[in-house]
Amino acid sequence: MDRLKQLESFVSVATRGGLTAAAKAEGVAPAIMGRRLDALEERLGVKLLVRTTRRITLTHEGSAFLEDCQRLLTEFANAEASVSAGGIKASGHLRVTAPAGFGRRHVAPLVPRFHALHPEVTISLNLSDRVVDVTGESFDCAVRVGDLPDSSLVSVRLADNRRRCVATPDFVRRHGKPKHPGELSRFACLTLSSDASQTRGWAFRITTEAGAQELIHLRPSGPLDCSDGQVLHDWCLAGHGIAWRSTWEVEAEIDAGLLVPLLDEFAAPPNGIYAVFAGAKHLPLRVRLWLDFLKEQYGNPEFWGGRA
Repeated sequence: MDRLKQLESFVSVATRGGLTAAAKAEGVAPAIMGRRLDALEERLGVKLLVRTTRRITLTHEGSAFLEDCQRLLTEFANAEASVSAGGIKASGHLRVTAPAGFGRRHVAPLVPRFHALHPEVTISLNLSDRVVDVTGESFDCAVRVGDLPDSSLVSVRLADNRRRCVATPDFVRRHGKPKHPGELSRFACLTLSSDASQTRGWAFRITTEAGAQELIHLRPSGPLDCSDGQVLHDWCLAGHGIAWRSTWEVEAEIDAGLLVPLLDEFAAPPNGIYAVFAGAKHLPLRVRLWLDFLKEQYGNPEFWGGRA
C-alpha cells in the first residue's frame, strides 16, 4: 500500500474528525480509509487514533505525528509544484479576512484576479470590522490596516496607510477651516463610536515650543458618530462635518473636488497595511503565492491611483 496515501489518509481523518468525512472528501468508502489507517499503525507499531462508533481522537503519539505529516505533505506538494510543467501550481482552499471597507475596495477586486492566475485554488473572503482570530477561526491570512496589537502572529507590511482630515467645500465655506488640530473642538467632527476599533483617536504631528516634533492623539467630538467607517464617509460627503479618513477612502473624492483636505501640515506619519498569518515556516504554497500577489499589487503606486 502506498505510504504517501496512508499519510494523506491519516491527516484527512485526523483533521476532519472521522472516517466518513474523510472518505467522502476523497470519494472512497470509509472501509478503505480504515484499512489505510490500520496498515499505517501496523507499519509504525504505534497507536495513532482511538476509534469509537461516535468519534475519533488522537493519541499522544498521533498528535505529534500529525504535525510532522502535515509539514511533510506541504513540503512534498511544494516540491512537486516547483518543478511542474508550466511553472508553480497551487491548489486547495484559501481563507482570507479583511476589514469591511478596505476589503470591499482593495481586497475583493484582487480575489478573482488571483484565482485567474491559480485556478486550482478556491477562495473564501470574509469582510468584518472586528479583529478576527486568525488561528482560532482557521484563516490563512488577514489583511489589517493600522497599528497592530502585540501577538504571536507573523505580519508583513504591504503598503503605507496615511490619514487625512477632510470636509466638503460647502462645509468649509459655511464653517471655515481649522488652522491647528487643537481647534477641532470648535467644529462638528464625524467620529467612530466607542465600540469601534479606532481607540486612540485622531493622530497629528505638531512642533513643540522647543522645536521638537511630537505625536499627539485627540478625541474630537460632534453631533454624529457611527461604528461603520463607510457611514462616516457618506456623512462627510453630505457635508455634515469633518472626518479623519485613510487616503484609500478619500483620495478619489479629493481629486474630484468633492472633499477638501485639512490640516495636512500636521499629518501624522503613516502606519501600515499588513498581511497577518499564523507562521512563516511551512506555509502552504497557495498562501505564499497570495502574500506575494498582495505585495506586488500594493507595492505598485498605480494601484493607489499613482500615489506611493
